[in-house]
Amino acid sequence: MIVSIIVFVILAIDQIVKVYVKSNLSLYESNPILGDWLVMEYIENQGMAFGTKFGSQVWHKLALSIFRIVAIGAITYYWIKQAKSGARMEFLIAIGLILAGATGNLIDSMFYDFIFEYDPCMAFNELEGSGVWSECMVGQVETRHTGFLMGNVVDMFKFEGTWPSWVPWLGGGQVFPAIWNVADASITSGVIMVFFRQRKYFPKNKEGVEETPVKEIESPTGEEVNSAETENSTEQEEHKNNTD
Repeated sequence: MIVSIIVFVILAIDQIVKVYVKSNLSLYESNPILGDWLVMEYIENQGMAFGTKFGSQVWHKLALSIFRIVAIGAITYYWIKQAKSGARMEFLIAIGLILAGATGNLIDSMFYDFIFEYDPCMAFNELEGSGVWSECMVGQVETRHTGFLMGNVVDMFKFEGTWPSWVPWLGGGQVFPAIWNVADASITSGVIMVFFRQRKYFPKNKEGVEETPVKEIESPTGEEVNSAETENSTEQEEHKNNTD
């Protein structure tokens, strides 16, 4: 229940920020958040996280959206399964962050073409090779496909920091040039948690075989204990009794 609330809050924040940006900011309009280091700049992308593209054909976008749906279903199933098995709260939160982020970006693709007015002449709606032509001030322009599962993802946060000039190969360049949103940050946070804490989430036994995520239970004194340690203690006690 706690992790479900966290997922819901992240989804709500993600969508509130996106609706605000689309309703109040102009394309490429930049507003400082943390001085010159972090700004809010409105842009949309047609593909994956951090503005990466997948392709120009209709089946490219459709395949990406269907993959997101399948991935969200699989993550949800795994999340519920681990919750029922008593996995660590921290591990469930990490999965929840990934789930919330993936769902947030999927909502954009599913519904934003119906909620907001579509302007084919906006720069982020142009897509060379799509085969869809729209009449704009500069003439006919190839634009993206529209409809259910075809919408853009709204991005708005951007780091303006640059590498010091003495840094080899990177000096003077932007530290992180991609523009991102709350959903992207949520996915990244969840993945980082799993990557750096995997030894805690998936401990290995003496034979080096990976076990299921560690459970947390309470001892009679009310303190949390590691279920793996409890099972080992029980096995040692049974072995001692059999020996006696």
